[in-house]
Amino acid sequence: MTTTLPGTASELPTPIPSDFWLRPMAEIDADLKILRDAPLSHLHEELIPEGYGLEQGAGAWVVTRHQDILDISKNPEVFSSAQGITILDSPPEFNEFFGSMIALDDPRHARLRKVVSAGFTPRMLSQLEEGVQVQAALIVDEIAERGECDFIVDVAARLPLKIVCDLMGIPDSQLDFVFDRTNVILGAGDPEYVPDATDILTALLTAGGELAGLMNEVAESKVDGTADDLTTMLVNAEVDGEKLSYADIASFFILLVVAGNETTRNAIGWGLRYLTENPDQRALWQADVEGVGVTAVEEIVRLASPVTYMRRTVTEDISFGGAEMEAGDKVALFYLAANRDERVFDDPLRFDVLRENNRHVGFGGPGPHFCLGAHLARREILVMFRELFDRLPDIVATGPAEPLRSSFIHGVKHLPASFTPARA
Repeated sequence: MTTTLPGTASELPTPIPSDFWLRPMAEIDADLKILRDAPLSHLHEELIPEGYGLEQGAGAWVVTRHQDILDISKNPEVFSSAQGITILDSPPEFNEFFGSMIALDDPRHARLRKVVSAGFTPRMLSQLEEGVQVQAALIVDEIAERGECDFIVDVAARLPLKIVCDLMGIPDSQLDFVFDRTNVILGAGDPEYVPDATDILTALLTAGGELAGLMNEVAESKVDGTADDLTTMLVNAEVDGEKLSYADIASFFILLVVAGNETTRNAIGWGLRYLTENPDQRALWQADVEGVGVTAVEEIVRLASPVTYMRRTVTEDISFGGAEMEAGDKVALFYLAANRDERVFDDPLRFDVLRENNRHVGFGGPGPHFCLGAHLARREILVMFRELFDRLPDIVATGPAEPLRSSFIHGVKHLPASFTPARA
């Protein structure tokens, strides 16, 4: 996966096409190092298949160094989020479902985030954490007697999905529905989730519309309500003296159920693979589950980097990192590459559950768009592995992780696992 730089005969690997991420991880890491060591470069986009419904874009500046990502994240006035979060330019109708606060700049972003943050109070998080423990135990109950499972479908995906839906007041009867639609949204380029590559745009809009429809029904039932969930709070809140629209709430729900569900599920999934491949690190964690848990979770998030990249758009001509960027240029912040930066992390490809001063950007860079649910995600990962270590202590991955075909999400779709059967 290479691209020729304008005006030169040299070639660089490009992580923008999804095929780049379907190769062995050693090959991917070797190419990411080439990019970190090379001058900041503008690389071509993946070719859009005929019938996709989008115009071919001009490519993006690919940012892979840790310090560059920190500097860009701290400068949202020049590096805007409002033009989209992926390299592809979405059509206007996408904004109805996918135009949440993650794709806004201040001041409106700050106002919406302030309202939403009220749902992540210590009291609310405490209630959610109790639910995390209960759900983790129930999930292990369901697989304990089997002796084997698809770790992603049966374990990693179920915990964050349930927690996010509880947070938003979504009934349990809709969990499978939400799971299927989020798979389409983040796996639109993967034939397992969208078999017809010529109709991806329709699949995305349909999935977004169906999730929005569900959220509208839930929001309608919460008007003037007193339930202790985030939807009740949002539907009765005000921003700039106005009530949030159902479209605002629906787009936030889609953001939360995608970011909070899919990314945490991938961290848990990759976590089992890392522990299987590194039995010495697994032994360290299992010997002191709580004491090592904090650093172990950070290390899983660093290496997994569930969101591979996030886009920004340049608002004015600027010299940055030796590159001359122009207003309107796209900039792709490759968090996964930065989390392997040798300038910041000692032996960065090593999985080290005791790693200290782990300054990863797995939850995004510093600034207004740092992940609002980072604390909850950390807790879910820790509780899930604590439950597994306690009840299925010899659980291991028994085959390769099947990666999601995506350059945006570092996803894993399936991971076979086995363990000594135990009582539910």
